Amino acid sequence: MTKDTVIIRAEQIAGDFLQEQVIGSYQILDKGMINQVCVVETERNKVVVRMNNQSTYPSYIKEQWCIEQAASAGIPGPRVLSVGICEDTAYMIQSFVEGENGLDSGVLSRTETWRQLGRYAKMIHAIPVKGYGENLVNPEQGEWVSPPHPGSDGSWQGYIQHNIKCLTDEDPLIRLGVLTPEESIKLRELFVKMSTESYLFGLIHGDLTLKNVLVDSTGQMTVIDWGNAAVAPVPHGDLIHLLLHQMLEDGLNDVEFNAYLDGYGMNQEELIVTRQLMLLKSFDTVRWAIDRSPDQIESYAAIAKQVFSLYYK
Repeated sequence: MTKDTVIIRAEQIAGDFLQEQVIGSYQILDKGMINQVCVVETERNKVVVRMNNQSTYPSYIKEQWCIEQAASAGIPGPRVLSVGICEDTAYMIQSFVEGENGLDSGVLSRTETWRQLGRYAKMIHAIPVKGYGENLVNPEQGEWVSPPHPGSDGSWQGYIQHNIKCLTDEDPLIRLGVLTPEESIKLRELFVKMSTESYLFGLIHGDLTLKNVLVDSTGQMTVIDWGNAAVAPVPHGDLIHLLLHQMLEDGLNDVEFNAYLDGYGMNQEELIVTRQLMLLKSFDTVRWAIDRSPDQIESYAAIAKQVFSLYYK
């Protein structure tokens, strides 16, 4: 949709839900958003309308559940007013939250923002859930699954075993230069060892970074955008994202990362398991790209190679 079409659709969705005349609206751009996001205002209400294609409807249901569970755990967030489908558009209507994006806020320092994110992460990871994976299939029971795919039955063990079986002499990752045959043997030994380990599974936000918080004038932080939420090993799932984020030029620095660990109550020694799981995730992501998204193979292969070299340096 064009910008004008996006705003018109948002006004239609909000106006129909609120049963009020729209007096103003604008689209929120940038911040790496996948959804189309608009603010719509009437005389009595101001709401945020998030929109995407129909296939994202289950993701909005997942986000609604996460926001409500997080609020019950004491983590500020917007109120979800409605989730539905309008013509060919899935949408979520949320209450408008005052505040600046965490990337732009001058109320809290970046270090203090990351420290608070560490505290929030620990609270998120304690929310009761069942299963493993990125799809919420039973909101009443808090049950999550990972869809099966060729080579894996969708279970955690299936995920690890799939990546073990792929480490052969014919592995495309060797041809891509991600690792050598000798390094493949070393990685296989690590993954086999990991398959015998027990992990604690919990809810992760999946993208707990400054762009996904709002900071108001009092310094209160609101968490937004739960589209990448999943049930995964904790505290490692969110930490993996931060470590990958740290590898980028605009990622958090060492002081900010340590502030996150301090807020969570972790020390550097506990990161050994996180780095092992990051290896598993980065290699699995390359294999996903080979099967599903060829245009992303090169970038994901470069990340996997970097993660491997950092772990074994």
